[in-house]
Amino acid sequence: MTPNYTLSGRYRIVRSLGEGGMANVYLAHDLILDRDVAVKLLRLDLRDDPKTIKRFQREALATTELVHPHIVSLYDVGEENGMQYLVMEYVKGMDLKNYIKSQFPLPLQQVLDIMAQILSAVATAHAHNIIHRDLKPQNILIDEAGNAKITDFGIAVALSEHTMTQTNTILGSVHYLSPEQARGSMATKQSDIYSLGIILYEMLTGSVPFNGETAVSIALKHFQSAIPSVRDYDADIPQALENVVLRATAKDPRNRYAAVEDMAADLKTTLAPARAGEKRFEPADLNIDETKIMPSADIQAALAASQDGKTQVMPRAHEAPAKPKPAASKPAEATPEDKPLPKRSWAKRHPLRRKLLIGLGIVLLFALAVLVGWELSQPQATTIPKVTGMTKQAATETLAKRHLSVGTVRRVKSNRVRKNQVIKSTPGAKTSVPERSKIGLTISSGAKEMSFGNYVNDSYQDVRQTLKSAGFTVKKVYSTSDVTAGQIISQDVAAGSRVLPTDTTVTFTVSAGSHYVNLKDLTGESQRDILTYAQDNGLNVNFQRGYTDEQKEGYSYDQEPDGGTNVRSGSTVTVMMSRGNQPTNQPDPKNFYVKVTIPFKALTAAAPQANNVKIYLEDDTHTRETLYRELTIMHDTRISLPFQLTGDLKGRYRIVRNGVTIANKTQITAEDATN
Repeated sequence: MTPNYTLSGRYRIVRSLGEGGMANVYLAHDLILDRDVAVKLLRLDLRDDPKTIKRFQREALATTELVHPHIVSLYDVGEENGMQYLVMEYVKGMDLKNYIKSQFPLPLQQVLDIMAQILSAVATAHAHNIIHRDLKPQNILIDEAGNAKITDFGIAVALSEHTMTQTNTILGSVHYLSPEQARGSMATKQSDIYSLGIILYEMLTGSVPFNGETAVSIALKHFQSAIPSVRDYDADIPQALENVVLRATAKDPRNRYAAVEDMAADLKTTLAPARAGEKRFEPADLNIDETKIMPSADIQAALAASQDGKTQVMPRAHEAPAKPKPAASKPAEATPEDKPLPKRSWAKRHPLRRKLLIGLGIVLLFALAVLVGWELSQPQATTIPKVTGMTKQAATETLAKRHLSVGTVRRVKSNRVRKNQVIKSTPGAKTSVPERSKIGLTISSGAKEMSFGNYVNDSYQDVRQTLKSAGFTVKKVYSTSDVTAGQIISQDVAAGSRVLPTDTTVTFTVSAGSHYVNLKDLTGESQRDILTYAQDNGLNVNFQRGYTDEQKEGYSYDQEPDGGTNVRSGSTVTVMMSRGNQPTNQPDPKNFYVKVTIPFKALTAAAPQANNVKIYLEDDTHTRETLYRELTIMHDTRISLPFQLTGDLKGRYRIVRNGVTIANKTQITAEDATN
């Protein structure tokens, strides 16, 4: 199909989007409704194949029945010049397979959000008794807003249409194939759940659990090998989340979730603190097959069938009938023929059998020696140690202790593992392998930029856990608001900005509600205790330092407002922390300014957004943890920072723009003053 060709006088082909085993997909423009659409056109070499046509038509029928925001919509079905086509919703973005490759590692909350959308769509299909049978990341599209949409119901089947599923016929992608499908059994709703578990595994680890040189070898692993642990890849993944993977991919369908809705409900709470200590999921032993006792009549019939004839006893060839004894009256004279033959041993009587037995014995001894030698030459089994988080050198030494060596080394970007540290080993930890095996290592080549989301109106606790697991440093300040306490009001990192998680500190302004707090007297308390009190009551604290004879160093000696005052949640309390007694003969403090220029960074060229800037100072009166000033800039801005330093004390400042530290200067003295 060439560009600018108009299908049925309505759909003008723009370009090719991809080619599949059954059909080719094109981007087209609907000339009537003035919108972009995706046209799925049956391949020319298959248009006379009745099975392919039936499958193509089945996709149209299945998609027509399913109306869901996370299932690609079907707009039209048609035929032109013997070419059958489907007109579908065009999803601008990429499939989940490529999305994982480009964005990995995905924040855990994002993994849960995408899976929730997929599960909701599959639940709708199952409610219509339609099984997808080919769920895989390549059949899940992610649009530019991050929404998932399932497509390709080409081999979907209604539960009532048993004739569409042929025994010993495997349909679907082998990497996501359920054990029962690998055996050739009919697909069920639990088969889709198994595929969903593999998709979740891939989103968490970046790869499928089973690989092999052939499709058959991969299929065998699906019903013979245990699913590798996602926590061996990343120990920060909660056990509750791994349990969803383990239960969805249980070998026996009876151990899986009874319905997709059950999986969705379980997945939703995996990051909840209440499930932090959850034990690893172990499937129930459902092997209830018993040894069947065959009836006696069947046993007799079987015995009769196995007996082809009775064993016959044959006379020896050298034995002759006994001769009659001679008359006793006159013994006959012995002749040479009448003399008894000398007795011979069995070996002399059977020389050929003797040679055969000796030869057989030699062969058996030789075979036994070969087997023993082969067994002794084989490497002993050993278990792969855990090397995640180690440097390549440390991992090499650890593997060597188990008589293993490093094989292929692959470097990938990672926001969870520091640069030059091991992300995972292949095979994974605790896997039994022969000694002298080569173990592949995946090593972090450093963090990669990711697009920061918009978390306004979300729960701070949920967002904090998600971002911390992705490598961000997360802080908060309170603000009085009519918004529900605990919800995020604003963020200092602009949504959509590209940031390095490990280098980014994001500060959220969190609603403290609208109630009042009776402020207690904070004098005489440590900084840690004051912060805990402020956290529990939704207050912000501004620490300052000074000399005093009233309180020992490190404890507060004054506050503003005073204790007993009613203050609104989200208010800021200034607390003076003691630096100890005023030193004798202490020189007068030096007061000076340091001027710095804060560069503006345009997030988008089309519509520049203001930069959020936070400045932290440390001198006689300021502490490094306390925010000195916050401002927004739309261009390069020059400001003056005030310092007061006494004696040999050194100052410092830190400037954070959109959550990223852009300046961090220490050892500041009066000599750095700007005239």
